[in-house]
Amino acid sequence: MSSHIIFYEGHNSQGRHWECSSDCVDTFRHFNCCNSIRVSGGHWVAYEKPYYMGYQYILSSGDYPDYNCWMGFNNCIRSCQMFPPYRGSYRMKIYNSPDMMGHTMEFTDDCPSVYERFHYRDIYSCNVMEGYWIFYEHPNYRGRQYFLRPGEYRACGDWGCHNPIVGSFRRMRTLM
Repeated sequence: MSSHIIFYEGHNSQGRHWECSSDCVDTFRHFNCCNSIRVSGGHWVAYEKPYYMGYQYILSSGDYPDYNCWMGFNNCIRSCQMFPPYRGSYRMKIYNSPDMMGHTMEFTDDCPSVYERFHYRDIYSCNVMEGYWIFYEHPNYRGRQYFLRPGEYRACGDWGCHNPIVGSFRRMRTLM
């Protein structure tokens, strides 16, 4: 089954549209605004700005009849990346200071409330050792989303955030 995403200018999958089956750094030449999305296969990260910048939206298979359905802040999508299939293990360390310093805790599973498990709300750095993860601004997987691939994130800006507050996170699984 091929992975692709369709962006529609109108609500409820109406109007001018563009179908994409690979990463795209700038969607501007394909559509003016995005008021609905259909994901047919695969998982995607859509970004508010070109070159994978701005607000991030994690999308799995299904229909999104308007931007509120993907927790969008507006109808602007300007780049997208396909999430690669992953069926391995998950492991990540979070830190309450930049440069992977300070209090640390290792996770291998989802965390609906960072404060309840880690006793800190500010996550300044992390090391994603295995798997793909999603950070959420608020507890219980709500608010702004941040997609993290394996690697070291020495400051919260490395994952696209200007504020170190992380309320929850979960593993990005092929079947969510």
